[in-house]
Amino acid sequence: MSATTLVHERNPAPAGGGTLIADGLAMTGRHLHKLRAAPGVLILTQTMPITMLLFFGYVFGSALAVPGEEYRAFLVPGLLAATAANGLMTGMFQAAQDCHRGVMDRFRTLPMSRAAVPLGATAAEVLTTAVGLVPLMLVGYAAGWRIEDGAAGALGAFGLLLLFRFATSWVGYWLGLLIRDEEAAGQLGSATFVLPLLSSAYIPTGGMPGWVRTVAEWNPISALAAATRELFGNAAPAADAAWPSAHPVAGTLAWAAVLLTVFVPLTVRRYARDGRG
Repeated sequence: MSATTLVHERNPAPAGGGTLIADGLAMTGRHLHKLRAAPGVLILTQTMPITMLLFFGYVFGSALAVPGEEYRAFLVPGLLAATAANGLMTGMFQAAQDCHRGVMDRFRTLPMSRAAVPLGATAAEVLTTAVGLVPLMLVGYAAGWRIEDGAAGALGAFGLLLLFRFATSWVGYWLGLLIRDEEAAGQLGSATFVLPLLSSAYIPTGGMPGWVRTVAEWNPISALAAATRELFGNAAPAADAAWPSAHPVAGTLAWAAVLLTVFVPLTVRRYARDGRG
């Protein structure tokens, strides 16, 4: 636990009196230390996309056709998008685990800003994701994927991926505060695996049945996957898709803005309300 938190514990004061940035940094440090001490969830979430790349790319790749491009070049940006969306699962599990073990109640006795705890957790998610995307990109490069549109586009894609991870982590953290049970959060988190399947992360939406295609194209993960492909120079967005998928960069920014606008205040309010019993 960080020095800032230790000082708070030794000098208790009414909750809510801390500074958001300082307290948020302390909580970020706490979550990073927690991951280093118990890296199981981190290892699982970071190695799963690589496993899926090898499995989909080499086992199913020969059976899947993407018009005008090689399947592994199509798949890697989709897996990057699915990894960014995984903040929903990890944020939910982290919040539920801390609630279940009584850590949240301890935090509420400290003189911290109410937003610092979820902010620190979601910021830690962004930092770990920034590091974790690199091995996936390296394996993708070895599998034949390339950045085709220069450094500026690649940096833009990387920024969108981290922004989306930040937004979905807030959604997950709110769900974890609602669930408050570590085992239940783990079971529900595994169900989020279906969300990338109902998107363009792994296959194009053009061949899907009508209503499935509509759901997939309005899935935020589809917008992010299409934006990532566009910015990396791997594929142009489908002109006949739904608006978020046809204008994927703008669509991803819009989805991220909506998620943050809705779930940041909901999460902070839920955290504070639980503290009042």
